[in-house]
Amino acid sequence: MALPKLKEEDRFTYADYLMWSDDQRWELIDGDAFCMSPGPNRRHQELLLALARRFADYLDDKRCTVLVAPFDVCLSSNAKESDEEIGTVIQPDIIIVCDPGKLDDRACKGAPDLIVEILSPGTLKRDITTKYELYQRNGVKEYWIMYPNDRTLLVYRLSGDNRYGAPEVFGEADIVPVPLLGDLSIDMATVYKSAVVRSA
Repeated sequence: MALPKLKEEDRFTYADYLMWSDDQRWELIDGDAFCMSPGPNRRHQELLLALARRFADYLDDKRCTVLVAPFDVCLSSNAKESDEEIGTVIQPDIIIVCDPGKLDDRACKGAPDLIVEILSPGTLKRDITTKYELYQRNGVKEYWIMYPNDRTLLVYRLSGDNRYGAPEVFGEADIVPVPLLGDLSIDMATVYKSAVVRSA
């Protein structure tokens, strides 16, 4: 996919991003643009919906909100930055936001409480390296990385020093506790069963 025309300073902002065609999905990380096209495959989408449904059912009458891609998340060290100053805009597969003040009709401005990325071949390296560092730096309390083919889930949680510790590793038959959201536990067997995820 063709990169949008660079400005003189070779750095894109959210204001630039909002001017781009809706025909392609993009993310910005520290001003660099990454094309998200082509869209995810069926396996990815079934798993995304199956997991998001568990979150949504639990959060139905609660303060936190679950949203799925494509929905913009603007990350910045300064919550008052304008669209012309924001250089990081990502579209995680699933986000959970417990502060309604961060949400408007267009985006989440600030770090979600929990982010889920379901790995695809085209985004694998970025999800497990660049985004790991990005989410840690911006204070995302939990970062879940799902490996669809291996049916494995890694859960990173921020520790007291605002860094991710070693991940908790869950398999397809495990129950995943989500203390961040209260007494929620997710049965991964039911997620994979309803997602009809098949080995590649």
